[in-house]
Amino acid sequence: MALPTVQKFESEEQVAVALAIYIFHLSAKYIAANGSFSVVLSGGSLIDTLRKLTEPPYSNSIDWSKWLIFFLDERVVPLDHPDSNYKLAYEGFLSKVPIPASNIFPIKEKLSPEEAADEYEQRLKHLVANNTLKTSPTTGFAKFDLMLVGIGPEGHVASLFCWHFERFEKKKWVTFIKDSPKLPSNRITFTFPLINSASEIAMVVTGEDVADAVKVALGKHASYGYPLPMQKVSPEENLTWFLDKEATSEL
Repeated sequence: MALPTVQKFESEEQVAVALAIYIFHLSAKYIAANGSFSVVLSGGSLIDTLRKLTEPPYSNSIDWSKWLIFFLDERVVPLDHPDSNYKLAYEGFLSKVPIPASNIFPIKEKLSPEEAADEYEQRLKHLVANNTLKTSPTTGFAKFDLMLVGIGPEGHVASLFCWHFERFEKKKWVTFIKDSPKLPSNRITFTFPLINSASEIAMVVTGEDVADAVKVALGKHASYGYPLPMQKVSPEENLTWFLDKEATSEL
């Protein structure tokens, strides 16, 4: 991986503008090269920060029919449940752009966390087998074009928390937890080997509540001590940070 690119902005609004430009160019690049653009979404405030893509000039110039949408982690709840990341993404972003429903890959409902994780992993492997998704020649895991990743105040990414052994998973593509510190407890999540097989990862980090975690990850003592989960994010090609002034207030 090349050295991370760290972009700092005065406001979340400026982050949203820069993120739209960045995604627009990547979309064109990967569609031209591969005929599709595979994008992994996380939940939280990230979805709102994608809002510029739903407006001109992006909304009417991106080839949305070539997008493939996946979910970095998901709460094991019905897709119409208020805690569902799919519901958040659909209402805030997916319903506002013409991505074909068949190109959106939510979790399967009415399964246990273990079953949901296994089913999603098998679906990803099927998409690799039929060449819908690329394979990383380095890891053998699926290779997504872009992952859009947020962080939690204590430095977690996806549903990989500091004190959970799932952050050390090496073989599974998708795993599960039943004791998330934030409800709902049952979740599935991509593992770090799958996350880090991506071509591009954008760390989209805004708000004062994550400033301490940003200080640990990007401050002068970032290499000290035991790494937070967010510090384990290391894609095969490029890592780009999008930070607002509040998120960098402790640097």
